[in-house]
Formats: sequence, structure tokens, C-alpha cells
Amino acid sequence: MKQEIGSLMYLYFDELKLDEPIEASEFIISGTAKAVNEADNRNWLPVIVTQTSEDEYRIIANAFAYAVAEAAGLEKVWCMIADDSEATIRSSRLLAQEELPKVNLATATLEEIKQGLEYLVNRPVDSLPKTVKPKVASHRIYESPRRYWREDLRDVKNLKCGITGRKNLDIFKEVFFVTPEPLPDVITDAKILDMFNLTELKAMAKKRGLKGYSNKKKAQLTKMLIQEQ
Repeated sequence: MKQEIGSLMYLYFDELKLDEPIEASEFIISGTAKAVNEADNRNWLPVIVTQTSEDEYRIIANAFAYAVAEAAGLEKVWCMIADDSEATIRSSRLLAQEELPKVNLATATLEEIKQGLEYLVNRPVDSLPKTVKPKVASHRIYESPRRYWREDLRDVKNLKCGITGRKNLDIFKEVFFVTPEPLPDVITDAKILDMFNLTELKAMAKKRGLKGYSNKKKAQLTKMLIQEQ
């Protein structure tokens, strides 16, 4: 029987399927399980599931409540039935704080960038260094040609805002990503050209048929590419 979306159901554990392991310490799980036992053995925050067959449901969010109910020795767990759309799964995981909101730097507002950086700098673990100043860094990112950044976000390291090194870049990518626009056929914007190293700039000069570029330094070559439109 197909259950109605939004229904609250009391399901047995063998009716539930968990695809991914739960990332929570045993201390937190067992401590919360004790509190559930003291509250009439009920998980007052339901597990979010989608129905996959008549008697089977896949957990899509709030798997922590499932782990706690299991640790508490419950036979059944309260679940909310949801649809299986990507939008529902993502919003449910965000509401359960199992995923972080993601910011597309190609289209982000200045405030969105600043908020994301503030979160990464101020969170208690795996944070960006305090040398990263969100107000300064967000302006530098916002004013950069970020819509052309490469998907690995390496271009943020050129902005001299403290986000350097592999570890800091990996932390930065937890919140930020980019869906880049295609680069113009002929690039004459100094900010865009600054994204590329000397070898890449020389390849551009060669492609455009410029003369005398082989011995130029980056600043000189950038100036040549801007002037030779």
C-alpha cells in the first residue's frame, strides 16, 4: 500500500533501509538514547523516509534519530513519509544538518559569500585560519572574475586573502563551488588574465599570433595581451 506523503508512521526497524553510515560519536548517540528512554521511549523528531516498496522505506534524512532509537533498544521508530525528489532529499538533509548549504560563486551575492566565510572561520573544528578576514576576503572574491574560475577553485589562492594551501582550499570547498561560464575567445580583461600562469599566457599569445612574447614576464605578457586586441 502506497503511503501518503507527509504521513507520520511508526515503523519496525526491519522495514527501514539505511544507505550510508551515521557519522556521530558513540558518546552522543548513547547519551541521547538515554534521554529517549526517559521520554517514554519515543523519538520526538521523526526519521525522514521514502517508500521503496509496500513494506520497505529508505532513510533520506535524520538518520541520527534512527541510530539513537536503535541504541535505545526500541522496536519501532517514528518516521515521516517524504517523496524521493532530489529537492526534497536535499532540503531534508539540510534541515537535519546532515549537509551544508552550498554557494555557487558564479552567481553568489556579496552577503552570501561573506556568510559562508564567516561560518568556515568561526566553526569550532576544521575551520579556516583567523587570518582570513571574511569582510575583506568576500569583497576580493566578489570583485574577482569568479564566474570564470576553474571548478577546483584554485583561483581563490591568487586573491591573497589567506585561503592558501591544500587544507584551507579543501575547507573552502565544503561550502563553495563554481559552475564556470565559458571563457571569451579573446581575453583582454587583466583580472581574468591574472588567473593564468606564464605558460598559459604564452599559449594564448601564440594562439593569437603575437610576436616577441617568449621572453616576457607575466606582467609584461598580460599588458601585451590587453593591448593587442
